[in-house]
Amino acid sequence: MNIAENIKHLQDNIADILSRLNRKDEITLVAVTKTHPVEIIETALQSGIEHIGENRVQEARRKIPFLKVPYKGFHFIGHLQSNKINQVLELKPFLIQSVHSLELAKKLHLALGRTNRTQDILIQINSSQEFSKNGFSFAEVTNAICQISTYSNLHIKGLMTIGMLAEPEVSRPLFARMKSLFEEIKALAIPNVDMQYLSMGMSNDYVQALEEGSNMLRIGTAIFGERSYGVNE
Repeated sequence: MNIAENIKHLQDNIADILSRLNRKDEITLVAVTKTHPVEIIETALQSGIEHIGENRVQEARRKIPFLKVPYKGFHFIGHLQSNKINQVLELKPFLIQSVHSLELAKKLHLALGRTNRTQDILIQINSSQEFSKNGFSFAEVTNAICQISTYSNLHIKGLMTIGMLAEPEVSRPLFARMKSLFEEIKALAIPNVDMQYLSMGMSNDYVQALEEGSNMLRIGTAIFGERSYGVNE
């Protein structure tokens, strides 16, 4: 299968799942373009992809400015180091999905203030409580969101999590808990918090994520095939 066929297959499968669940909401499909060159990304954009995501700032800087095919949004989805904040902001991300700490939120707010800009963000939750992952715990996230919501240059648009890299069903209860948290925070009606996006589900577990309420998927392998690690790493 080629990229266009992979995308069509993925879109059809998503539509089938939504139909089975009787869901009418729109799913935002973010193609994770890590390690893939500009020409491959442009092929995906020409084949129906509208949002692209990168994990590393340096790699994104080598690709995003050189894309000639129109797209709706660039998402930064990886671990954002404080010393790379200005570099990622230069790329004008649609969303920074990985705001994982109060310290990072404050530094983002201050950096944006210096250029009189605002930025839409997602709050990252470490739903699996794995030491290798960043993010707020379920217990601390509501208070953290209340605090981050006071930063006028940041606009909270939802939540993001990474499932466990195991049998996909292992992540189902985590995704279900994320959906409950998403609805709980939405019900609080916190000023400057607009819960639009629940970003969870990747190539191996997007079916489970959709079934538990995700409306934003981050898909790499199912679109581009296995990554070829090399000069871009």
